[in-house]
Amino acid sequence: MQPSELAQVELLITQQRFADAVLLGEKFVARYPRNPDGYAALARAMISTGRLARAGDAAERGLRVAPDNAQLNLLKGIVEHRLGQSARAIERLRALIERKPTNQVEASFALAEALHRAGRKDELDEFVKRGGPWIQDERAAVFTARSTLRFDRAKAIEQLESTARAARNPLLKRIAGFEAVRLLDQDARFREAFDLASFVHKETTPPFDGGAIDADVAEQLRLIQKGRAWFSPKSTAGEGTAFVVGMPRSGTTLLEQMLDRHPLVGGIGEYEGAFAIHEGLVGLGLWPAQLRDLKPVDAQRLAAEYLQGALARRRAGTEITFDKTLHVWRMLPAIAAVLPGAAFVRITRDPRDTAISMFLSNFHPRSWGFTSSLASIRRVIELERKIVPAAIELLNLRAASVVYEELVDHPEREIRRVLDVIGVPFDPIVLAPEANARTVLTLSYEQVRRPINRSSIGRWKNYEFAFDAAWDAIG
Repeated sequence: MQPSELAQVELLITQQRFADAVLLGEKFVARYPRNPDGYAALARAMISTGRLARAGDAAERGLRVAPDNAQLNLLKGIVEHRLGQSARAIERLRALIERKPTNQVEASFALAEALHRAGRKDELDEFVKRGGPWIQDERAAVFTARSTLRFDRAKAIEQLESTARAARNPLLKRIAGFEAVRLLDQDARFREAFDLASFVHKETTPPFDGGAIDADVAEQLRLIQKGRAWFSPKSTAGEGTAFVVGMPRSGTTLLEQMLDRHPLVGGIGEYEGAFAIHEGLVGLGLWPAQLRDLKPVDAQRLAAEYLQGALARRRAGTEITFDKTLHVWRMLPAIAAVLPGAAFVRITRDPRDTAISMFLSNFHPRSWGFTSSLASIRRVIELERKIVPAAIELLNLRAASVVYEELVDHPEREIRRVLDVIGVPFDPIVLAPEANARTVLTLSYEQVRRPINRSSIGRWKNYEFAFDAAWDAIG
C-alpha cells in the first residue's frame, strides 16, 4: 500500500541509507505523482546526499501539486539558500512562518541561518528579539549568541563555549564549539581555541578510517605510473566547464569569488555533480582501472546529468561554470573521461596553514572525518600532492597551478594565468571579490567579504606547539 512504501523511504532516511532512499523515493513519486509527501521525502533524501539541484526540482514538482504544503516550502527554502538564492529563500520562509505551520520551529531555524549567512544582521537581531516557539529550542542558543556578539563579545564567546560543552545534540555542539573557536582565534587566545577544537572533535567525530582514500589513490597512482593514459574520453561535453582542484581551506573560496565576478564565469559552489559522475562510474564497475570500457552512451548520459545541474546553478549571461567541489582531486580521471576539455585550476597553500585552518573548522564529521586530527590531515595532503601533478601531466589536462600566497601578493598576475586556461579575457573586476553579492556558504564566508589580504598567511605559527617535525617535508 501507498503509506507503507512511503514509510520505507522514511526508514531509509532515518538509517542514513540516502542513496537507497533516493531510488525508492523516485519510484514512489513516479507511481503516486499527486502525493506531496512523496516529493518531500525524495527532496529530503537528495539534500542528504548533497544533490541540491535535484532536491529543489523534487520540491518544486511537489509544490505544483500542493502549493501551500509546509514541508515542501521549507525544503524548497533550504535548497534555495544553499544554492545561493538567499533573498528568495528568506522571502519564502518568512511567508511560511507567518502561517504558523506545524513545522514553524524548523522553518524559523532555516530563516535564521539564511539571514546569518546573507549578512542581514539587523534582521536576524529583530527575529531573535521577536522570539517565538523556536527560541525555546536549545539550538537557538547559537543564534542568541550571534546576536549578543554585536554588543558583548566576551559574553557571546562564553555562551557558545557553554553550549558546546553542555549540548546533547552533536550538531549543535559542533556549530557552537567551532564558532567559539573562531572567535577565540581572532582574539589571539590560541591555546584555548585549540583545546576547545580538540574537545569538540573528540566528542562529535566518529573514528576515521583513511584506508579507503589510501587504496583509491594508490590504485590511481599504479595506473598513472605505467606512463600512458589507460582510457580515452568518450564524450565531447567538457567545454565550458572548469573545476577547482585543492584541499579545503587552501584559498578555493577566494579563487571562486574572484572568478565569479567575471562577466563570463559563473561560480556554482560545491556542486554535487562530480560525485554523481564518480558514483556512476563506480556503479558501472569501471572505476578506476576499467575506464577504457566506458561506453559513449554512458559517458554522454553522465555528462548530460552533470551539465543539467551545473547550468541550473550558473549565473545568467555567463558562459563558463566554475565548480568548487573539494573532492575533485581524487576524481581527475573520472572528470577527464566524462567531461574532456574541462579546465582545472589547482590551488595549494602552506600545508600547515591549510591544516590548522581545517582542524579549527566545522567540517562534516563523517565525510570529512580526517579533519579531526592533524596527523590524518597531513596524510591526506601528502596523497593530494602525490596524485594531482601526476594525473594532470599524464592525462594532459588543461590546467593552471596557483599558490595561494602568490595569488594574495600578486592577484592580477596569477588570476590572468587562470583566466587564460579557462579561456576568457582578463577583467579588472575580478580583483575585487569582496564586492561579490552572492551568498557564500563555505567556511570562508566572512573572509571573502574583505579585500584580498595576507591576514591568514602564516597563521599556523600561532599553533606551532601542535606541529612536529613530520610536517617539515611538505612544509
